[in-house]
Amino acid sequence: MEKLDKRDLIVQAALELVAEQGFHGAPMAMIADKAGVGAGTIYRYFENKDALIRDIYSMVEARVVAAIMKDYPEKGPVRERFMHIGRVLVNYLVSAPLELRFVEQFHNSPFGVDHRREKIFGKGEKDIISELFHEALEQQIFKSLPLSMLFALFFSPLIDVCRDQILGFIDLNEELIEQAVGACWDAVRR
Repeated sequence: MEKLDKRDLIVQAALELVAEQGFHGAPMAMIADKAGVGAGTIYRYFENKDALIRDIYSMVEARVVAAIMKDYPEKGPVRERFMHIGRVLVNYLVSAPLELRFVEQFHNSPFGVDHRREKIFGKGEKDIISELFHEALEQQIFKSLPLSMLFALFFSPLIDVCRDQILGFIDLNEELIEQAVGACWDAVRR
């Protein structure tokens, strides 16, 4: 149990420091100090800082996917599934501002470029969102645009809305979230 606790402390410290100061502003020694562990302890759990960063991103991504899958209308029409994913994504990220800031750091780094390239062009297993977008393209529900552009038209506005909520520029409620996700739908549909 103690090993899990130390690992969790390291992950939480890294998440906070990266969210606050970026990847370069969060050296391993600072992460260890914030976690209350020796610098060498981190290397018992993570090969290096890159492995720690990728692990944190995978953890956050798994949490988001778990939230999306709760009550996901798997057999529903494309629009219903799209709206569900958007609403859940906004609600999740607004409730987890550190994770949102970490994800933004990740996606604006070489880590994110590699991850995005794999999601869009990779031969690996597709996630629920990629599957939905491919289905919508095949059924000619979405505009005939590259997948990367469709993702940008969906994710970027919603990320900005989440950030603006956290910064106090807007006061989101379910109606505004529905309108924001609906605007993303309008951006991608034919």
